[in-house]
Amino acid sequence: MSEFDDCLRRRGLARFAGGADAVTRELESAVEDISDAQVMLQHHQWKRLTVTSYYAMFHAARAVVLNAGYVEKSHFCLAVAFREIAADSTEGRELAMGLERARVLRENADYRSDFDESGARAALTVAQRFVSFARARLADAG
Repeated sequence: MSEFDDCLRRRGLARFAGGADAVTRELESAVEDISDAQVMLQHHQWKRLTVTSYYAMFHAARAVVLNAGYVEKSHFCLAVAFREIAADSTEGRELAMGLERARVLRENADYRSDFDESGARAALTVAQRFVSFARARLADAG
């Protein structure tokens, strides 16, 4: 059984019958997080930059997953669903791995106060690519 199927079975993922408004709100949140992250970069706020960059990816991934007709109940199942949905492109597969790495960086920053400049900058770089990818994918689907 695939991780995607397991998330469905365990109800970590469910069918989503919502509409375009929810997708739009998630994408807007992702764009706002990128904007906030750029301010944090200017102020050398490495922990907040790490966390906010992850959440930009989270919201962008959520927009893609909602648009595909699913809603997640956990960060893990969101990553699994995004990986499944975006697996049709090399960039999507790379960004799915980036989302998982950023989740670990975010958890380390939040729960262990373990963060640094290079990790924060890397998370922002991936987040910017991630949000651009989600915007393009959703525009193509629209």
